[in-house]
Amino acid sequence: MHLIQQTPFIEKHIALGAKMAAFAGYNMPISYSGINDEHMAVRQKAGVFDVSHMGEFILKGVNALDLIQRITSNDASKLCKGQAQYSCFTNESGGIIDDLLVYCIETNSAYMLVVNASNIEKDWDWVVKNNYKQVELHNISSKTCLLAIQGPHACNLIQSLTPLNLTGLKYYTFERSTFAGVENVLISATGYTGSGGVEIYFDDSNNAPNIIWDSLMAIGIQPIGLGARDTLRVEMGFCLYGNDITDETSPLEAGLGWITKFSKEFTAKSILIRQKQEGIKRKLIGFEMVERGIPRNGYSIQTIDGATIGIVTSGTQIPGINKAVGLGYVDAQHAVIGSNVYLAIRNSVVKAQVVKIPFS
Repeated sequence: MHLIQQTPFIEKHIALGAKMAAFAGYNMPISYSGINDEHMAVRQKAGVFDVSHMGEFILKGVNALDLIQRITSNDASKLCKGQAQYSCFTNESGGIIDDLLVYCIETNSAYMLVVNASNIEKDWDWVVKNNYKQVELHNISSKTCLLAIQGPHACNLIQSLTPLNLTGLKYYTFERSTFAGVENVLISATGYTGSGGVEIYFDDSNNAPNIIWDSLMAIGIQPIGLGARDTLRVEMGFCLYGNDITDETSPLEAGLGWITKFSKEFTAKSILIRQKQEGIKRKLIGFEMVERGIPRNGYSIQTIDGATIGIVTSGTQIPGINKAVGLGYVDAQHAVIGSNVYLAIRNSVVKAQVVKIPFS
């Protein structure tokens, strides 16, 4: 049994009165001032998330790109130094081992893979298992800090902390710079909120976590917990590993065909090509509650006649837009925008409508 782990910011969270809970094997802040308040802070201004529980792998050498190409669905050969890409690992049956970010540190020779906290061990084993050409591998997860500073005003608010022109940093690009006086910080125009901002990676050394966190607090960046991170990503229709994507769901079923490139060879390519040709049997949908009720993971999705056609994978009440929405898989013929579906919530059946995502 694994002991509960903690990030370098644990004392900061506790001092701020955060509500803490176990998540992916880590003691993490779920909320500080409340999920609704934190959600709106990120949508309207800016907030900072401690996501240091995420995993980071470094791949180096002449065969690094070849390894990435074989184990990920997207085409990493398109990346030049300073560019990042959303992708996923597929298993032999076409399911998703994990979704991840691929960072090109040096074109064709050095990359960083950023994976989900709950999958670090599984993902590392998968990379090692497929490392036929002796690519140099480093798992730097335990010594890497990651803060996501998100929101429409995030870049302007933190600009004073770095010489790097943050507004000039294009989406899904990154640079190394100084941040709050800490050197060698990777600043990336990425994030999982849909509100803009950056994510910063830096070593857990030389008091860097305290320096950077205190600098962000000093300029008034609001700390945000994982509760609001979830409502923010659901509002955008972004998938969460373990809920909306798993080892049993394919990228095509999950609406991730855009990161599945058949122009190269990768694990389960033939299975996914067949899925595309024959048509997928189930599909991830977004839905909005028509009648009163909050959708939750595991709820059954039915037809008006009571036939089960799918299952809810994520659901919540979205602050700001005051709607209860969710994601779920249904038989493909029921995934039509505008059609009605019905959720079995406790002892009642509640009406919902299939809608386009993002929800707002």
